[in-house]
Amino acid sequence: MSDRVTVTMHGPVADVRLARPDKLNALDVAMFDALVDAGRSIGADPGVRAVVLSGEGRAFCAGLDFASFLEMGDTTQPRRSLFDRDASSPANLAQLAGYVWKELPMPVIVAIHGVCYGGGLQIAAGGDIRIVHPDARLSVREMVWGLIPDMSGTRTLRHLLRQDVLKELTYTARVVSGTEALTLGLATRCEADPYAAATALAEEIAAKSPHAIRAAKTLLEMAYLIDDEHEGLTLEEDLQRTLIGSPNQLEAVQANMDKRAPVFADPE
Repeated sequence: MSDRVTVTMHGPVADVRLARPDKLNALDVAMFDALVDAGRSIGADPGVRAVVLSGEGRAFCAGLDFASFLEMGDTTQPRRSLFDRDASSPANLAQLAGYVWKELPMPVIVAIHGVCYGGGLQIAAGGDIRIVHPDARLSVREMVWGLIPDMSGTRTLRHLLRQDVLKELTYTARVVSGTEALTLGLATRCEADPYAAATALAEEIAAKSPHAIRAAKTLLEMAYLIDDEHEGLTLEEDLQRTLIGSPNQLEAVQANMDKRAPVFADPE
């Protein structure tokens, strides 16, 4: 895929790793491009049923590569802009590095160890589930550099944190441990080995009907945005109608009755 991000398939589970360990997986333009390319490639693969997103080396992601950021400020050199966008998404390049994981039709489990700062936290927030080492260090870090979160974190973190808590973390850039992150809602759970726990969870999810899992993600993502009762209940019904009587739904029933592992077909 890239020297910045690797994608390895373990059956139906895509193992995605930020692969710049010498820089604590800090984000430069090449890393932004690689994250977006990886996410889009996975999203287009019907054989992927779950994703594990992690970082190689001592950290998940230290945030923006500050030296690279300073170079981007050199207007004498033509450079790729992080504000570039195309018609495929409302997000620009910087935002897509985090938002592309939210857009995927299959669940994304993020394994966090070491530091998860700034852009790294916004990438993690794009996942469905975050499994964090108790001693990990997380921070909405942008204020340290005189910036605001601009990698789609305001679209994702608001579903995880109370507004006053998100404001405090944004205004102060305070570092929280994995244990505190769990208390605040940034983490789904803490584990001594986040990667192993994330992989086990991804494999468990991948054993379920991929059509039902994708429908569940669509339902739960959209339910956050729907206040109208009629619209919300209609969405439930419409998605359920696509599943009832379908081959994978019938296979789930038959496998349960036969007390065997189901064999599901991938989405087309």
